[in-house]
Amino acid sequence: MGYKDAVYRALHPIFSLLMPIPALGWLPLLILWIGVNEALPILLVFICSFFPVLYNTVSGIRSVDKGYVEIARSLGASPRKAFFDVVIPLALNNIFTGLRLEAGMAWRTIVAAEMIAIPVGIGALMITSQYLIRVDVVMLCLGILALMTLTSEKLLMLIEDKIIKWR
Repeated sequence: MGYKDAVYRALHPIFSLLMPIPALGWLPLLILWIGVNEALPILLVFICSFFPVLYNTVSGIRSVDKGYVEIARSLGASPRKAFFDVVIPLALNNIFTGLRLEAGMAWRTIVAAEMIAIPVGIGALMITSQYLIRVDVVMLCLGILALMTLTSEKLLMLIEDKIIKWR
């Protein structure tokens, strides 16, 4: 989508229609289609993370100066080689920004799904603790959620620093 304008024009309206639907909005359909199992939270996290990562990736690729691609092509690079050796490295900052932003949202989506439909996990524990008026357990679960989010973001930053060496 970011590299070919025709693909962007074809797919952007579809993704623009689907993006505003909250990930948890898909939950009733996903339960009907796949049931309550291990695939449910994985699919929810994918849906939650897909659109922001897609838009950051597309934005990063579209922001690469076409002159760099033309230079690579004039030096003998194939379109595929120019894409992978020039465009993708220059778009990595945007791609990792999307991944880091979605790390926290993915964890929140899992916990929310556990609160609503999945009978195990931190979200289910928080709901049970609410009914038992166990504020300490709820606060502990929120702390664990914050710690998981922070850990995910720091891990992605570490990977980003290893991959993007010129920073």
